[in-house]
Amino acid sequence: MEKSYSESYKAAGVDITAGYKAVELMKSHIKRTMTKGVCSDIGGFGGLFELGKVKNPVLVSGTDGVGTKLKIAFLMDKHNTVGIDCVAMCVNDVICCGAKPLFFLDYIAVGKNVPERVASIVEGVAEGCVQAGCALIGGETAEMPGFYPVDEYDLAGFSVGVVDKKKIIDNKKMKEGDVIIALPSTGVHSNGFSLVRKVFDVEKADLKTPLEALGGKSLGETLLTPTKIYVKPILALIEKVKVKAISHITGGGFYENIPRSIPEGFGAKIEKSAVKILPIFDLLAKTGGVCERDMFNTFNMGVGMSVVVAKEDADKAIQILRANGENAYVMGEIVKSENKIEII
Repeated sequence: MEKSYSESYKAAGVDITAGYKAVELMKSHIKRTMTKGVCSDIGGFGGLFELGKVKNPVLVSGTDGVGTKLKIAFLMDKHNTVGIDCVAMCVNDVICCGAKPLFFLDYIAVGKNVPERVASIVEGVAEGCVQAGCALIGGETAEMPGFYPVDEYDLAGFSVGVVDKKKIIDNKKMKEGDVIIALPSTGVHSNGFSLVRKVFDVEKADLKTPLEALGGKSLGETLLTPTKIYVKPILALIEKVKVKAISHITGGGFYENIPRSIPEGFGAKIEKSAVKILPIFDLLAKTGGVCERDMFNTFNMGVGMSVVVAKEDADKAIQILRANGENAYVMGEIVKSENKIEII
């Protein structure tokens, strides 16, 4: 069969052959993510996945992008971690109702298709899928000359998970005295970067010199630290403990995300002194003169996810989470209140 090639399209800025090369380069990364349910190969028009044996399956989906954190990747010329962020932002949402992520698809839009760079991006996506235990079953790379600068791109994706209907996590049995457990973040994750970029003036900043305030890491390295994926620890937890609510702390910080999982008539009382704030947030607040209220309303402040369990289950929950690599700790409790959240 004659190979697809268009000289006219190439002259317009779209190189079809570059797309083929990118696919070849990314295949080894995609192969790492293959799970039992995958029924198709990369290259078809749709990704096929066989649903396993779930008594009363409910599909749960989540979609997101990396946002302006990508600007840091451009400046650092490091592209193999932002894919982890993309996966994390989706699967961490899906797991909040107790669903196991099954598969993931990505969308990469580029100003110019540089196969090695696209493959590097997909390397990160594949690593995120491995961490989440889901398969990368498809995606799209769109070369859009004149729409994106040649050295820039956008990255988004979505995940689909499944949960037995009887095991969906809801907040109907939440009560006063329930405990709020914090799962630490790895840093800024993938939210609030418009403010981050403004505070540090990243276009002009020294991103590569190690800083004492960041434990010897550079600003660029710290900001590019991938979003933590909480899927496996949470799945281990919900097998053995009744979890009443889970919140993924993303854009809007504590004030927007924790209340989303709390029913009417109740609120979250957070002990500010218990929150293990990471150095990057102290540096952000100090450098930008950002008030404490805005910090907690924009960033995760060192807590990537919160879990609500009964008081009598708190010790067991923390033990399970720590056994699965999470240095979890209690940061508050559920109280009867008309205020959805109070940080004291």
